[in-house]
Amino acid sequence: MTVAAHSRARAVFAAGLIAVLSSSVAACGPSGAPGGGTDGGASGGPGAAWEEPVAYSYTLTSTTQVLAGTFRVRVRDGAVTSAEGLDADSRRQARELTGRVPTIGGLLEMLRTARDEGADTAQAQYAADGHPVRITLDWSENAVDDEALYVISSYRPAPGAQK
Repeated sequence: MTVAAHSRARAVFAAGLIAVLSSSVAACGPSGAPGGGTDGGASGGPGAAWEEPVAYSYTLTSTTQVLAGTFRVRVRDGAVTSAEGLDADSRRQARELTGRVPTIGGLLEMLRTARDEGADTAQAQYAADGHPVRITLDWSENAVDDEALYVISSYRPAPGAQK
């Protein structure tokens, strides 16, 4: 890839990441069967049976150029209702980047976008119930500033909140 193509890939990645993080996307997971596992970047794989519930909470550890830290996130009707930083830097980011902490559906949309646009890495690992627990993105393996890792833990659907 040329330098211009790398710059374009980074710009597309940044714009896509900001757009998805800024929106309140209520998407369901990628194709596959529950039972845990990795989809390795293929369409299909574990996670298809999981549907984003109407209300849930989770802990997100994000390492990206746009959002880095650990956040306790609450979601209702496809939108983040609260994002609490769990350390000093994350608390600052939660205040400054209001609206940019994604839902799990938003993270899955980023994964789909990366796959659709031919990212070098677009992988996910799933829990036994089908929700993602780790999403790894790298638009260009030769670029040093476009990687993203999202680790999802402490996922809890609200009682009676399944679609």
